[in-house]
Amino acid sequence: MILLGFDLEEFDLPIELGKEINFDEQLAVSTIGNAAVLALLKKYNIKATFYCTANYADHKPDVIKQIIADGHEVASHGYYHSAFATEDLLRSRLRLQEITADAVTGFRMPRMMPVDEEEISKAGYVYNSSLNPTWLPGRYNNFDQPRTYFYKSGVLQLPASVSPLLRIPLFWLSFHNLPMWLLKSLCSSTLKKDGYLNVYFHPWEFFDLPTKPQYGLPSYIVRNSGQKLLKRLSEIIEWAQSKQIAFGCTVDFVETLIR
Repeated sequence: MILLGFDLEEFDLPIELGKEINFDEQLAVSTIGNAAVLALLKKYNIKATFYCTANYADHKPDVIKQIIADGHEVASHGYYHSAFATEDLLRSRLRLQEITADAVTGFRMPRMMPVDEEEISKAGYVYNSSLNPTWLPGRYNNFDQPRTYFYKSGVLQLPASVSPLLRIPLFWLSFHNLPMWLLKSLCSSTLKKDGYLNVYFHPWEFFDLPTKPQYGLPSYIVRNSGQKLLKRLSEIIEWAQSKQIAFGCTVDFVETLIR
């Protein structure tokens, strides 16, 4: 099974890089990209998980309701993308449940930063997908962490997928920068070893980023974004479907593990 995850947040990356972007534009970039993602998923009749900040959901409740109407899962990505308080774990879950009228059982910390698992449990989450078990310069070094799912403080941990041998991450930046033959080879070997893939993107990646040089994004993010990334993801989906590999929401996969 392949678990596609999309971190739906206010597009604040330019601010992180020292640039300016107003809040309305942050919302617009993510919303335009998300519409392209939803259309792609509908085309291939597959379901996915959207890790949403409650802040985005507060301002774009219709988008969140459309995600649910299309049969996808909504999980929490915290309340704000650029600020965190422990109480936001519960606040974001309750707010998203209020908007979706559905249970929210999953969590992913913005930027895959560390989070207290006991607090995750107290906030009522069943699973946490906030670990990238690899090394990313300037961000994290998690070579000592398990590659595949495990329990911690009573919460199922579902790390992002990395290749079995060298722990090459199979996440959004890989889809921008690796040649497709290598990406398929890594996905194939990981599926064979683990039985599943847990890969994640951001809807803003599917916006035409090269048209906005004022955002100051580095080339390794802008490369193969927008329509090019949609085409690359389509190719992976078609490759997987040709091999009868299923796609599904993370919550459904998690339920098979905890039965």
